[in-house]
Amino acid sequence: MSRLFIFGMGYTASILAQRLRAHGWQVQGTGRAGDTDFVDSAAVHAALAGASHILSSVPPDRASGADPVLAAYADALRAAPARWIGYLSSTGVYGDARGAWVDEGAIVGTGRRNARTQADLDWQALDPPLDSRVHVLRLPGIYGPGRSALDRVRDGGAKRIAMPGQVFSRVHVDDIAGGVIASFAGPVGVYNLADDLPCSQNLVIEAACRLLDMPPPPLQTLEEAKLSPMALGFYAENRRVANGKAKRLLGWELRYPDYEAGLARILAMERQHQA
Repeated sequence: MSRLFIFGMGYTASILAQRLRAHGWQVQGTGRAGDTDFVDSAAVHAALAGASHILSSVPPDRASGADPVLAAYADALRAAPARWIGYLSSTGVYGDARGAWVDEGAIVGTGRRNARTQADLDWQALDPPLDSRVHVLRLPGIYGPGRSALDRVRDGGAKRIAMPGQVFSRVHVDDIAGGVIASFAGPVGVYNLADDLPCSQNLVIEAACRLLDMPPPPLQTLEEAKLSPMALGFYAENRRVANGKAKRLLGWELRYPDYEAGLARILAMERQHQA
């Protein structure tokens, strides 16, 4: 039986776990939705020893910058019999590309997420090159049920920022799960999992407003919007993330190739549940 152990069963990893369990997989993990305490070394070692697949979605520690999983369990990961090891990284490792396209061959480590870049590189180097099992999956902005522009528009938190030329990439959480599953049988390496249509955040907010039949929020400057430091960092970088490698080598197929398809599906699911 296929067994997946996940470090960090949060929003994205829980969607993956749900999908795999529906196909008969056994899934264990640490984190909010997990069943294993991260600091219970004996339990984690036992789970790793029985796992056919291992995934980490744990970001670097904000205080130290270190990857908690590698700091605690790197040796156990190397010794584990798993045939596949994955790490959910971030396309933030590419930094600011001034709106240009970036692929997996682009330079990393020039942006604000230096700790994430180091973790990304450390996971790539976990196994010896000729015997590597590691797949690093770089993710842009993640959205899905309960975490989309629809929710921000409804709760009044949506903002439109007057920044001509500002572009972001994003991906629906279901397509992340599909990309992870596609990588199980694919070559090791680094893959971007982004949708086909990078665009401004304003267009996404406007699409959500149309779907909800609500007026769009006013355009504001960055100063007027009074964004959090994290959100300001989001707007400090501008890039389009290419996804061709994952499509070519993994056979990854997007359920939601753009934000309009993804938002429409989320809203349809909400209405089905309310009916």
